[in-house]
Amino acid sequence: MSDAYLYSNVEPDQARKERFENFLKKKYHEDYRLVWVCDKRIMSGFRLEVGTDIYDWTREGRVTQLKEMFKKRADEGFRQDSDELITLFRSSLETWKMEAMPEEEGRVTMTGDGIVFADGLASCVYGEILVFESGVKGMVQDLRPDSVGIILFGDEGTIMEGMRVRRTKKTAGIPAGDGFIGRVVDALGNPIDNKGPIEADAYMSVEAAAPEIIERQSVDTPMNTGILCIDSMFPIGRGQRELIIGDRQTGKTAIAIDTILNQKGNDVICIYVAIGQKASSIAQLVESLRKKGAMDYTIIVNASASESAPMQFIAPYSGTALGEYFMKQGRDVLIVYDDLSKHAIAYRALSLLLERSPGREAYPGDVFYLHSRLLERSARLADGGSITALPIVETQAGDVSAYIPTNIISITDGQIFLESDLFFSGQRPAVNVGLSVSRVGGAAQTKAMKKATGSIRLDLAQYREMEVFTQFSNDLDDATKKRLFYGQGLMHLLRQEQGKPYTLHEQVILLVSGTAHVMQDIPIREIAEFRKELLTYFHENALELCLRIDETGSMSDEEKEEIIRISREFRQIYQEKK
Repeated sequence: MSDAYLYSNVEPDQARKERFENFLKKKYHEDYRLVWVCDKRIMSGFRLEVGTDIYDWTREGRVTQLKEMFKKRADEGFRQDSDELITLFRSSLETWKMEAMPEEEGRVTMTGDGIVFADGLASCVYGEILVFESGVKGMVQDLRPDSVGIILFGDEGTIMEGMRVRRTKKTAGIPAGDGFIGRVVDALGNPIDNKGPIEADAYMSVEAAAPEIIERQSVDTPMNTGILCIDSMFPIGRGQRELIIGDRQTGKTAIAIDTILNQKGNDVICIYVAIGQKASSIAQLVESLRKKGAMDYTIIVNASASESAPMQFIAPYSGTALGEYFMKQGRDVLIVYDDLSKHAIAYRALSLLLERSPGREAYPGDVFYLHSRLLERSARLADGGSITALPIVETQAGDVSAYIPTNIISITDGQIFLESDLFFSGQRPAVNVGLSVSRVGGAAQTKAMKKATGSIRLDLAQYREMEVFTQFSNDLDDATKKRLFYGQGLMHLLRQEQGKPYTLHEQVILLVSGTAHVMQDIPIREIAEFRKELLTYFHENALELCLRIDETGSMSDEEKEEIIRISREFRQIYQEKK
């Protein structure tokens, strides 16, 4: 004989017990032993559990069933006038029977460290949102024959063993809309900047399929960063995924922030996803963006170091869902994930707590899929709209061959590698020209930038090789000395202050002047000053040329010669002044 459990506030009398037993025998065609369990939380009614079948006849349960019944009738298209509603109420109440809700609810069997295991939810699906009796929400992250593993998006202190957990039949999602622009939100879309609630225009799924190949178009429109060494040698296009990789404190975030600052006036929505960072650092970042007017087109999604691992895990997917809302409206989006190393660590913590076997470097086997399904959602759609992704990854002692870096390098369309030695020698941004690459290449450059770049990358590679070779020799010929001096000048030309991105015409002027050896005779220590005064001279004496380059994005041979002529003219003035 099987047991059926009756939960109520008051123990039923013998007559009521007999009615329950008769109901069970008629329903299941076998004898059940009724076991009463006192539950003080039930104010009225009862709950009857027979195996996986649940008959919720509590006050809350009946209200929920009535809502579901009305929703079903609404989906069937009944008229919502007063006569129809009265008829619906009357017929519903007359025909309302005690029906089982199989596998709609379960009970917590174990909880701890942001992870909950529950049984009795055999019909729930991966990624489904569940609601606990205390009101806390969680997401199904592990499916087993007899239980499910759930990650929590709230205070786990309110979750206790034996507590009921209910299905919602909805996957995780985040509200989205224009109201989010200029705001700071958590990984669930809740505002955390003390500026009041945000009115949402849509509800976007956190986990969504990447656009199909037929829906995409090739990357051919620049997403200028305003950083000379990147836009000239490793251009980024709209819809591209360019990895920023390097050791701690080498300027990775600075490159991403400068790229956001450079989008001012370009009709690009920027989303910065902070994962596992200090709250004070994010507060400083927000204030910096606000002072420079960048918060007018930027959204900050913050899952700080004090947040739980589930919140850090879901944050980049939430940021991408916000970006997809704007992309589907035909708008361009730039999203920064800072950084995916901490994201992988958060996921590793979740996986180990869910008792999944670790693999190489203690990461679970699906950690590649973790980031591939995230980054593949960045694309340029054929009918307009794009998401350009700048994932950031932190290396240890410059080791790009580690597990997570190699995974993300294989997913992205190129990487910008920042070298510690260059950074500490004063070369900022500390971009390693040899290890950095953009697989999109010149397709994401304007015609003016293509023509201005020339052979700068080859010249720098030759300089770096010659610099290493000459360390073992003191007797250098004049040609070698000249080439070394030219390479040093180019390296100093590519140095750039943080927070001061260049416009297109400024980049073109500096590149044309540099590759034309205009600065060949300028002392290395004076190049920064020369560069600044050169741009000022152009703005004062060739403003029409500057505006034309910005507007058309192209540069004729005559305009290139004019830039060289004006640069040499300024060099003469500069040298005479000195």
